[in-house]
Amino acid sequence: MAENKSNDTVIRLEDQGSIHISEDVVASIASLAAAETEGVVMMAASGAGGVADLLGKKSLSRGVKISITENAVSADVYVMIKYGAAIPKVAVKIQEGIKSSVESMTGLQVNDVHVHVGGVSFDKEKK
Repeated sequence: MAENKSNDTVIRLEDQGSIHISEDVVASIASLAAAETEGVVMMAASGAGGVADLLGKKSLSRGVKISITENAVSADVYVMIKYGAAIPKVAVKIQEGIKSSVESMTGLQVNDVHVHVGGVSFDKEKK
């Protein structure tokens, strides 16, 4: 099985034909997996000057940058964590969730997932 990258699309050549998986699809899968992780409040994206922009969960591929080379996926994920959550434990769960979801849904190998914590969210006291 050979793989090529063309126009932000992964092309997997099979015996019966080719399978095209857009990098946006891989980013959406990774973003949803991260957003579903306990302790993640919302996705964030690195903006100009390194300032994080908060994003709602409706922006499916936002907060994730995907790089696909050969048959390996690398992901950078930008998140906001709930106050009180153990950041290293949440980050490991994000990495595991993204690796599992992307590999099972696309058949691509995930080599690394870099988690960038852009901030901590504090719940307002309920009256």
